[in-house]
Amino acid sequence: MATVTPVSGTTPAPAPPALTGRARLVLFVLCAAQFIVALDFSVLNVALPVLGADLGLDRSALQWAVTAFALPSGGFLLLFGRIGDLYGRKRLFLGGLGLFAAASVLATVAWDPASFLAGRALQGLGAAAIVPTGMSLLTTSFPEGPLRDRALGISGTLMSLGFTVGMVLGGVLTESLGWRSTMGLLAVFALVVLPLAPGLLTESRTPDRPRLDVPGAVTVTGGLLALIYALTTAAERGFGGTDVLLALAGGLVLLTVFVIVESRHPAPLVSLPMLRRRTVAFGNLGGLVTFSMMSTIVFVLTLYLQETLGLSAFATGVVFGIQGVFSVLAGTLTPRVIGRLGARRTLVVSLAGQAVLTAALLGVGERSGAVVATVAVTLASMFHLGAIISYGLTVTSGVRDEEQGLATGLVTTTQQVGLTVGIPMLGVLATTGTTLYDGVRTVIALDTAIVLAAVLLLAVGLRRAR
Repeated sequence: MATVTPVSGTTPAPAPPALTGRARLVLFVLCAAQFIVALDFSVLNVALPVLGADLGLDRSALQWAVTAFALPSGGFLLLFGRIGDLYGRKRLFLGGLGLFAAASVLATVAWDPASFLAGRALQGLGAAAIVPTGMSLLTTSFPEGPLRDRALGISGTLMSLGFTVGMVLGGVLTESLGWRSTMGLLAVFALVVLPLAPGLLTESRTPDRPRLDVPGAVTVTGGLLALIYALTTAAERGFGGTDVLLALAGGLVLLTVFVIVESRHPAPLVSLPMLRRRTVAFGNLGGLVTFSMMSTIVFVLTLYLQETLGLSAFATGVVFGIQGVFSVLAGTLTPRVIGRLGARRTLVVSLAGQAVLTAALLGVGERSGAVVATVAVTLASMFHLGAIISYGLTVTSGVRDEEQGLATGLVTTTQQVGLTVGIPMLGVLATTGTTLYDGVRTVIALDTAIVLAAVLLLAVGLRRAR
């Protein structure tokens, strides 16, 4: 049989590998679980006033509906990521998903504040197991290169979409079926995914099983719990409370002790040499800025659209629904951009785009500006998603499979902390200005400055990375 030689004399580039049918199902299960957790971050927000009236939670205690989930979901991420590395990621993933489903049922049928908050705390504990093990299973199921880029692109898109869809669904479900339906929806989704996972996922763990770093686990979990408690409480009551100050101080002390413990432990929970890698350190910095600053913009725009411009909750949800649609588009484009520029350059470019479009929000007016806000936040969300995908790739690229749980644990911890710190640190300024409009503009300006500073740091730091 004759062969055909290309006219140019060069060998054509091989076609990018395609996902097999089984790989698609594996990706569906892992991404669906991440989507459910992302949905839980926002689906309850609109329902909080109704929920409080129904269960008897006063305004000062209402924040615990969010804090009860945020504390365990952020505090136990690193620990659960490492346990998955040592004893089986699939096993812990399935356990976390089952716990999340049961906790969602408990939150749905809650009969008093204690039972509801217990359900929320158990949801957070389940999420802390799902997120790092799910990410580790994804990165170990798809080899580094185009397939992993594509898988992480889809995962990042669905996580971003889950947060946005949750805001829209929360309002629709609360008005039509009541607040309990928001928790019931999470239970249904989890129970749909759970039976599919055991037959599709392959167990993975570190080949050798070093002794679990108990002192490191205690100090980092305690430090993160204290830090997250302080920041979420400060969002409601400010930083002047004694409990907030004690929690901040205790969190910083515990995290300092954690670093000392890790430097001396033979099998540390967090490898300090890994943290000294420029790709890990600067990649996580990019992720922290991405999540914290974009969540702050969503928060202040919600206030602006409803309280300054007088839009309804449904119309505000539509604005962020449009953002979600364009996030899907960004999810399909970002892997192609990464293929051309690389993950590090894409991260820097994405954050620069996010900064420019955040600055464009300074053009909104006190009596008009819904269109400007919609266009700017929609386009900013595309760059935001580009940063999410590229920072995950930056941190995990070149990491051995047996350390993927640690690397993805750092990625997801950065994500959780970013979602937690942005609103307390900046969002509170929106209500401290002469008018809400002045406060919103102040937050937008500071948000832009912080993202631009991060762009400069990343451009220098990642350029010097090997």
